[in-house]
Amino acid sequence: MRNLLVICGLGVAISACGGGAGGGGDDTAAIDASAAAPDAPAGEDLDMQAADFGCIRDGTKVDKFFIKNPLGHLDDAVAVATSATGGRYPVGTILQLVPQEAMVKRATGWNPTTNDWEFFALSVSGATTTIQARGVEDVSNSFGGNCFACHDQAAPQWDLVCETTHGCDPLQISDTIIENLQNGDSRCN
Repeated sequence: MRNLLVICGLGVAISACGGGAGGGGDDTAAIDASAAAPDAPAGEDLDMQAADFGCIRDGTKVDKFFIKNPLGHLDDAVAVATSATGGRYPVGTILQLVPQEAMVKRATGWNPTTNDWEFFALSVSGATTTIQARGVEDVSNSFGGNCFACHDQAAPQWDLVCETTHGCDPLQISDTIIENLQNGDSRCN
């Protein structure tokens, strides 16, 4: 069983992700080419707007988190998420642990520092999603924990995606709370 995905944008008791610069910055480690996403067509990108974020449970569940890819690369994204050796997620991948946060894989070269991930802090009310913050190295949760600083701790083969064995600090909330937040997504009703 794979371990818990850690996304630092969660605004509920994530003080573990509030640390400084990450420790996973060894850019020399190789990502397994067999698990790497295929090259995206030139110019392919996913610039998410608030209305694009819907029910978290409409995604494909892999262990504790949900994956979507509206650009048609879902199978490739799931292959990376389930790989024992890591890989690079394809453009258009949306990862969510809870409804109040997301990380979205942007176009190749969009931001090399974050491996082209854009982080989102979201609020959900009824069927409406509001983007509270979006960006790369500057998005924080409500406790001041910086998303990138937490994700940067992941070993390079994990493409900045944290799980308990990927090198990131653990979340300080239980699986039950995570599941309750997922099941409580008001956009799913």
